Amino acid sequence: MQTPRAVVASVAPSTHYRPQQQQLPPRHNTTDGYERWYTETTPHNRMVLALRSGIHHEIHWALERLLRLSIGEIFYFEKTPGLVDALFDWPEWYVKEGYKEMGETYQLFSPSSELVQKRRHALDSLAILRNAAWFEANTRELIYHPRSMPLVCLALANLDCAVDDHAEFLLNVMDFCYCFSAYYVVYPNLVNTVWNPIPRLCHIAGTSSNRSLIISALLALNIFLTNPQNMPLITPNSPALEASLRYLPLVVDKTLLEAVLNYLFTHLSHPTMAKEFLLHPQMPATVKLLVEVLLSEQVEESEDIVVEEPKHIIPTEAAFARDYELTNQDRETIVKLPEPQRCYTWMKLMFVAKRYSELTQVEFWNHYEKAFGPHKSQYPILIAADVIKNVSVVFPSAQPMVENGKFIVRGVDRRKVSGTDPRFTCLWNRAGCRTAFSTLGELFDHILGHLAQLQGAESPCLWESCSHASLPQAALRHHLLTHLPSPNVPQTPTSQNDHITTSGESYPMKNPTTREPPPIKTTLTVRKATGNPPSNSLTALLCIRILFRGSFSALEAAPRADDERFGFPGVSEGPDELELDDDMSAEKEREGVARGRKAFYGVRKLMQRVKLADEPLMDWITEMVDIL
Repeated sequence: MQTPRAVVASVAPSTHYRPQQQQLPPRHNTTDGYERWYTETTPHNRMVLALRSGIHHEIHWALERLLRLSIGEIFYFEKTPGLVDALFDWPEWYVKEGYKEMGETYQLFSPSSELVQKRRHALDSLAILRNAAWFEANTRELIYHPRSMPLVCLALANLDCAVDDHAEFLLNVMDFCYCFSAYYVVYPNLVNTVWNPIPRLCHIAGTSSNRSLIISALLALNIFLTNPQNMPLITPNSPALEASLRYLPLVVDKTLLEAVLNYLFTHLSHPTMAKEFLLHPQMPATVKLLVEVLLSEQVEESEDIVVEEPKHIIPTEAAFARDYELTNQDRETIVKLPEPQRCYTWMKLMFVAKRYSELTQVEFWNHYEKAFGPHKSQYPILIAADVIKNVSVVFPSAQPMVENGKFIVRGVDRRKVSGTDPRFTCLWNRAGCRTAFSTLGELFDHILGHLAQLQGAESPCLWESCSHASLPQAALRHHLLTHLPSPNVPQTPTSQNDHITTSGESYPMKNPTTREPPPIKTTLTVRKATGNPPSNSLTALLCIRILFRGSFSALEAAPRADDERFGFPGVSEGPDELELDDDMSAEKEREGVARGRKAFYGVRKLMQRVKLADEPLMDWITEMVDIL
């Protein structure tokens, strides 16, 4: 038996109308904390309704998810109307009433669970405001919100920083005010009211033992005082200043040191406070600590510097020069020229002008006759007198003359051909020839000329100190080949230098065995600054410059303002710069200048040890040291 569903299905006509289901758009795949209906842009948003419901578990649920949302960039107050006002409710309750209930209960008993939940709601709400305030879109709304600054001022005025239960709330409040404190102006009618947060922040920085509170208070003060309209609220005996001086020696705590230096720079940037600080009892120690900050944070690396006396290098192979001789190609080219053109060309090839050199007139004529005499039957040559006269034509500075009965030509010398290979030097006639050549072939042709001049069937070898017995002409020719060098340059080890180091410039040496040893070489290892200095060092350097300017305020002593130093903190030459401050007598100002100079004289040696890789910043240090 079939089921009713099966029966209906079997009898249903095939033409039964079935409407098509409407295609729904795909839902956005979101994770917990980013559900769209949590952040609907309507006044009836569930988050806002939960916060205002008064039901603790609903409030806890809403705050828990808002804490997640406030960390992401998609969370904007303007998209959820009423959310900001709902978040302000619980923190305002705590700074107006909640802190009293907590204080009264804690005296004898533990607080009730409901009171603990309310306090937790206040902290969570404030944390959401703090997180969201870091995004620009939310910052604009919080700056102009009428409940932002009153919450900060009431929290600072009513909550005691010495109570541990208030520390977390105060930390969140100070973090919350960072985004808009630079825009808040304490007008004169608000100075002595609760709406002036600066005295309370100074009190927290000066009296609290909580490191986090001290850092947050100094940072908040620094932001408040960056507004020029709030600068007159700085006092020379500010508790925040005393706290900064107290914690300045803690250079290992970089976060605390940064907050201290930033506040100290803000305090000293006020001209009156800078002059007053020169009279502070801890001013000398502060100057020394600021220099110590530079020394502790400078980045250095070792560098080796070689120090040695001047040394002179000479080649291992002595350079030599020989007189230029006409080549066969030169002779064939100029022998056909008509006189006196041939004589002029020959002189330019064979001689050069040289002021104090001289040659005999006979030498001139002999060289000319040797070059062209063999061809005089075909190409006539000049007489000796005409050759000597042509010297003055080719070389105007040369002059034929008679000196001590000797006929000479002064102002010319043989043209020299330099060479660097002494191997191709003729040592015939017991090394008396000493004629050098550029190639082995030229040397061999020259030696054959010596052999042609020998007479007799047998002759001894006259090569330098050769002691071989007399040989026939043919055998002597073969024997001379043993004295000739190889045409290839001898190979030297790659580690061997091709020069000699000497301690003097004189070369060649008369006695090489007495050559002095090479100069002594010393390697020094020095420390060199590298990289850009950290931000704390830059702030400390600015503080030093401000105090230095106040101590050396005279125009002839103070550093100048220029473009390279961005105009800070040099001295301008305007007449107003030298006027005394109205609030400080001339006697006190002179006393401060004297104390400041004494303090800087005491740290001069420390400042000489400061090394900065940045050249303009190092110029600051050098300039101050030079003045000291």
